[in-house]
Amino acid sequence: MNATAKQRIGVAGLVAAAMVAWAPEALAKWVNPQLLVTPEQLQKNAEKSDWVVVDCRGLEAYLKGHIPGAISLGKSCGAALQDPTLRVLDAKRYEDILGRVGIGNASHVVFYHGDVKDLTDATMGFWIMEFLGHDKTYLLNGGLDAWRKAGLRLNDKPEKREAATFKSKLVASRFSSTDEVVKIARGQTRGVQLVDSRTTREYKGEDIRSVRGGHVPNTTLNVSHLDTLPKVKDPKTEKMVEIAYLDPDIAAQAFEKLDKSKRTIAYCQTGTRSTLTYLQFRLMGFKEPANWDESWRVYGAILNYPVADEQWFDFAKVNSELKALDTKVKALEAAAPKPAAK
Repeated sequence: MNATAKQRIGVAGLVAAAMVAWAPEALAKWVNPQLLVTPEQLQKNAEKSDWVVVDCRGLEAYLKGHIPGAISLGKSCGAALQDPTLRVLDAKRYEDILGRVGIGNASHVVFYHGDVKDLTDATMGFWIMEFLGHDKTYLLNGGLDAWRKAGLRLNDKPEKREAATFKSKLVASRFSSTDEVVKIARGQTRGVQLVDSRTTREYKGEDIRSVRGGHVPNTTLNVSHLDTLPKVKDPKTEKMVEIAYLDPDIAAQAFEKLDKSKRTIAYCQTGTRSTLTYLQFRLMGFKEPANWDESWRVYGAILNYPVADEQWFDFAKVNSELKALDTKVKALEAAAPKPAAK
């Protein structure tokens, strides 16, 4: 057994020990459990020609080891699929990307992640495919951690599939625009639930990541995406940390105040974390869930949009700090020994 294999077993052992604090046997049940696959289900189908497994991590991680047969988009799924310059998602662009890597309309597409850090890359892929109208889209619950715990192997051989043809059939209700959210904020549209998937500090305007901080008026609920995941004790730090599994009990508790029969829109800073919330809504059987792709990065920067708990980004303070830093750098450069003349 090589050192890498021993290391993987060691890490898996530590995580397995920590998992005593959480077991996947749930009391609540998903309404749409078919949207998630288990490692055993994936192993059974991954070799089939009409199944495409997408590793949503960065290329470097993919090349070190991935589920056999899985493809990479060349970068993380979030970076490959999300274009922050677009106000409306470009279906033709996605048709080209997906077709190029071998995803066609007959493909069963499974997205998977490595851990909590890239879970929302996988859910971004899931949401994009659902918006494009692809009804054979799934997530591997637990990602690589679940795959390893099932005793299944990885390989480091890159996979390349033949190009395919993908034609979208957009499901417009799964996408929310800034225009729609502005109408909710101004009270012009009622009966729609807004869910903020950011942290409490972002929601309150204490952590400002746009021109302004705060949240959209008439937001129904603020639940950080991390607070909808199971937590286990880290054996090294003794702290409780999130793990990248989806649990119906935790989701049911997090969203118990919501009405599943109403249109429900999730948002965050860039429309990425909120794709996890969107997937949870789909699993729970919400009638009309949507993701607001532009989210706070756009909303907070447009000054005539109303903001609750409004706080302004302090550009003057940042400029002052940058100037002070520049002065220190120049002083250090001036004090540094000069290279000897040749």
